[in-house]
Amino acid sequence: MSYSFSGKLWRWKGEAPASWVFVTLPGDIAFEIKCQIADRRAWGSVAVNARIGATTWNTSLFPEKASGSYLLPIKAAVRKAENLHDGDDTIVELTVKG
Repeated sequence: MSYSFSGKLWRWKGEAPASWVFVTLPGDIAFEIKCQIADRRAWGSVAVNARIGATTWNTSLFPEKASGSYLLPIKAAVRKAENLHDGDDTIVELTVKG
């Protein structure tokens, strides 16, 4: 299963000093993934191959209760390579593994 969508980068700020940057998947894509993936990993994560621009990486989607969607973590190396910053819109391509 492969998907392409536009999403906005946003920074999660928790209690820990580290913070994470994510893109939230559109609801319709998240729903389709939930319906088709029976073998989820720890914490309900889903293994994917992601691409933004020329940068490709392996990661996992993580479920988010508040939105009912999945979150895609965007590593610092990806943000640097693609010159992305908090609040930027970007095109994401995902291929669900398994």
